[in-house]
Order: sequence, then C-alpha cells, then structure tokens
Amino acid sequence: MKKIYTIILLCTATIAFSQTDSRLYTIIDAVSADRIENDIKTLANFGTRNTFSDTVSETRGIGAARRWIKKEFEKISANCNNCLNVFYQKDFVTKEGNSRVPKDAWVVNVVAIQKGTKYPNRYVIMSGDIDSRASDTMDFTTDAPGANDNASGMAGTIEAARVLSKYSFENSIIYVGLSGEEQGLFGGQGLANYAKEQGWDIIGVLNNDMIGNIEGVDGVIDNRSFRIFSEPVPANETERERRSRRFYGGEVDGISRQLARYIHKKVQTYMPEMNPMMIYRLDRFGRGGHHRPFNDLGFAGVRIMEAHENYNRQHQNIREENGIKYGDVIEGVNFDYAKKLTAVNAINLASLAWSPLPPKEVEIGGVVEPSVKFRWKKSDDSNVIGYKIYWRDTTAPQWQYSRFVGNVTEFTLKGIVIDNYYFGIATVGKNGHESLIVFPAKVFR
Repeated sequence: MKKIYTIILLCTATIAFSQTDSRLYTIIDAVSADRIENDIKTLANFGTRNTFSDTVSETRGIGAARRWIKKEFEKISANCNNCLNVFYQKDFVTKEGNSRVPKDAWVVNVVAIQKGTKYPNRYVIMSGDIDSRASDTMDFTTDAPGANDNASGMAGTIEAARVLSKYSFENSIIYVGLSGEEQGLFGGQGLANYAKEQGWDIIGVLNNDMIGNIEGVDGVIDNRSFRIFSEPVPANETERERRSRRFYGGEVDGISRQLARYIHKKVQTYMPEMNPMMIYRLDRFGRGGHHRPFNDLGFAGVRIMEAHENYNRQHQNIREENGIKYGDVIEGVNFDYAKKLTAVNAINLASLAWSPLPPKEVEIGGVVEPSVKFRWKKSDDSNVIGYKIYWRDTTAPQWQYSRFVGNVTEFTLKGIVIDNYYFGIATVGKNGHESLIVFPAKVFR
C-alpha cells in the first residue's frame, strides 16, 4: 500500500509540472489594446516628455507625464485593496561632465511595487521609459510625442500592472516608468543603484523600449516577431570567472541569457503564434537601453522590443521632407501589436513571480568519465517538488533536453558525456512553474 501511495505522489508531481497553467491564458486574454491605445495617446498628448522639459504644467512636459503615471498606478492599487506601493525614486543629474544634459535637474522614476506573499524581497521588474526626445536631444521645448518611443513601453507597463494586480504572487513584481533614458540611461542607473542599496534580490528585469511599431524602415511589415536582447555573461564578472570559462564553457550562459531563454520558451508555449527572436547582444548595434545599468551591477536583464524599427519615426522632429513623414506620432503605433508584447511581458512576470527559489551552489562533474554528474544544495523553498536537469548541444541556442530527477541533491545522467553538451538545473514548484535555469559554477571530481 505504501508503494502504491508513493507512485501516486510521483505521478501527481509529474503531472503538476508538465501541465500548462491556465491562468496564463487568462492573463493574455485580459490585456486590452484599447486601454493601451488610450494610455499611449495620453502620454503623447503631453507634447514633449523630454527629461528636462516643463515640470510645473499639468498638461505639458515630463512633470505632468510622471504625475499622471503615478495617479494611474494609484488607481490600480485602489482597485486591488492597496496592493501596490507607489512612489517616486529620484536622483539629481548635473550638466557638468554629461554631454547630453542641458541643465541640472532631478531625474524622477515612478515605481509601483506589488509585494510577494512569501518572498517580498525577490523582485521581477518590468520597465518602460517615460521620456521622449526631438531630433536634438538637448532640445527640451520642441514637440516630441514619443508615441512609440517610448509611450508604448510605458503604456504596456501600466497595462501589465492592471492585469496582474488581480493576482497574488509569492515573489514581488515591480512596474516602473524610468526617466532620463535618452540622456544616458540615468533613470535605470538610479533605480539599479537604489536596488543594490536596498538589498533587493532581483530575479530579472524586462525592459520594454518600443513595442508598438510593425512597419520597418526596410519595408517589412510584421506583427508577430519581436526581439529579446541579452548579453552573454555578467558585465561585472571576475577575472577568475573569465579564466574558468575558457576551460569549462559558459560564454553564452550568463544570467541574462538564461532569462532570455526563459522568456522565449514561455512565449512558444503560451503564445505560439508569436515569433520571439533571441538576439545575442546587449542591445542593438552600438546602442543601449535601460536594462544595461542593471546588467552593469550584475542583475539579470533583457530588452524586449519590436523586430523591425522605423528610424524615420525615432528621434525626429515632426515634419515632411521629399514626401517622407518624420516624427514619432500616434499613427505609427499598432495597438494590437503593443497588446501582444504586453502579454508577452505579463505571462513572464507572472511565471517568474510564481516561480520557486532556484537551486544553490550547482556543481558539475564527470571529467574523463562516461556520465555527467551533478550536485547542489536544496532550495529553501517548501513549494519545491524537485529539480529538473537541462542540457543542449554546445551550438544550440535553446535548451533541447530535460529530465525531472525528483527532490534530490545529486544525480548522474548515465551515458551523457560532459564534453559534448552544456548543462543547467532548475527547481520545479508544486504549481508547475520553474525557476530560471542555473548554469553550474563549480566543478567536482
């Protein structure tokens, strides 16, 4: 009888982590293109949201925009029994030493935190940018509606908060509007430093910058593809870690890359109509985004954005020349596409916020042996039902193979030679959600 009961428990556990979570489909359906459209229009109608624009007016400038965003977060909080902690986080930026800063000013972020029930100090972050710019980034008076760059990402962040505030999560979610992006990523740098000072345990940062354009400057029209930018290894890795990688591998297996793979897999599972493109680069060629300051401090972070950019609609004064219309105006935004990318964010925020704590001190062995071996320390999470080993060809972009090995602290994959694959381990929760995959950091013999 005891043996039968054990088999039943094992079968139940297997079913639990192999099934999809129907709540994620409900989250996808709840995202509203109409609400996103209204929010983008509101933000664009502030005229300019340049970081150094008017802060006093109620109808124009960055001050009016950030006050409106804060009020929207507060409305959402009021509808979920004050589930969001909404506040400004700011840093003073000076003209001296900053070539894109026309005058001294406060760079103000709007933060809304939905606290987790079990691990309130573990955070997954979705960000959009508040600010916009004209052709000249130093020009803070000319109209710069920034409908796609980046009212779309900001509106998506607000909409994700509306949808996910209806749920309860073990880990915390942060929805944030960041300022100063166009002048040098000041808002992201300020919040990343704040996170470090506060001792936040950040699971990952999903930076959304331009999620509404489907018509590329190259003539391509595509409302299903989007890009996930991620750098290969942490920017603050040690020299010892770099040397170790020469012999053991892992040059494309940093924490940001694992976050990108997680997002890619989740989209393919729950939104198969979409085409997520993993780009093996920090950001677009030679350019930057607000996930970078978090990466600089060793936090996992990626950029999610449209696949086909239209440079006539980026960083341009509104005008028409030789029959070509320039300017980042409402007409250039596809609201249904912005809805899709908002849903991409929402299901990944939810999955990560429902995910268990990852395994600790993952080690790998099996050098000059016929089978690869693993050992690790158990997660402190009581919701963990076991661990899952992943592996892939060294040239494969995604994890190809996996095996659930139960609630153990060591395991040998018999017949799998360590030299031929890369490996990682994730925890599996009772709710079926998995942690980010952890690449082994140590070798044992």
